[in-house]
Amino acid sequence: MGRLLFLAIAAFALYGLAPQLLDMWDAVPRLRRVSAFWFGVMLVLEAGSYACTWALTRVALPQVSWFVAGTSQLVSNAVSKTVPGGAAVGAATGFRMLSVSGVEKGSAGAALTANAIISNGVLFCLPMVALLLSIVGAPVPNGLDRVAWGGAILFILLFGLGFILVRYDRPIRIFGRFIERTFGAIYHRIHRADPPTADSIMHQRDEMVGGLGARWKRALAASVGNWLLDYFALVAALMAVGVRPRFSLVLLAYGAAALLGMIPLTPGGIGFVEAGLTAMLVIAGVPGEDALLATLAYRVVSYWLPLPAGLVAHLLFRRRYGTAYAALATGG
Repeated sequence: MGRLLFLAIAAFALYGLAPQLLDMWDAVPRLRRVSAFWFGVMLVLEAGSYACTWALTRVALPQVSWFVAGTSQLVSNAVSKTVPGGAAVGAATGFRMLSVSGVEKGSAGAALTANAIISNGVLFCLPMVALLLSIVGAPVPNGLDRVAWGGAILFILLFGLGFILVRYDRPIRIFGRFIERTFGAIYHRIHRADPPTADSIMHQRDEMVGGLGARWKRALAASVGNWLLDYFALVAALMAVGVRPRFSLVLLAYGAAALLGMIPLTPGGIGFVEAGLTAMLVIAGVPGEDALLATLAYRVVSYWLPLPAGLVAHLLFRRRYGTAYAALATGG
């Protein structure tokens, strides 16, 4: 009954988003306006983002090969994006694939938990970096070389902020109290218990450091690289349609879209991300048609193309680990 209720809620959510999804479907033929060059740039950036995720797994579990790190992430990512509320199912699939490859279950669980904490921590730092950048108010520059310099500055800002929050207690307590006040009010309005608190955030930080040990700096760098390269895929999509909004506003729009992608009502947040990201880009000053086209181009490389990649990874992993993985795939 619980699953049926969840599927009914997901269907209702998709029904409510149907007008926006139909508008986007009608706009798909306009993707031919985006040159193959820019799609190539976005693909390279997304590939780099995924490689950072694999590196993050190998930082937490040094004994894991690049093959296992890559295939387990691609498969779990594809599962999480094709099933409503699939984040938990995808994480469980990745965990079991690591176990099949020979990783001890306790180590895998602790490492993946630490990775999730540091990755989500970097995501929640994006709005603060966007506010810092808003003081400068610089638009997205012309030319990929200048964008690369902007990316280097963003990397330093995000890594520095993450380093401070991990290394020192006082800043994270201030950050935790802000989160506690903000989400406490939201939880109170929706009548939910146990909102995040400063103490719980401190505990998660300590758990992450305990799980990664001295390797947390490399994990932080890999996590920052993962989010930033994905963000610059969105920047490339905007450059492809000929618009140059402020760096800070695009970063805020990207952070909001990433959070919308975590909404478990639809697979991979489909519908929520497209509608939300388009609306946020319009608020950032992008014309409506250009915002829709850039969103579609970005979602092609960040959402749709990784799905067949996950199928290929599944076949490659099954070929190498044979019977043990067949038992995993059938729930054995």
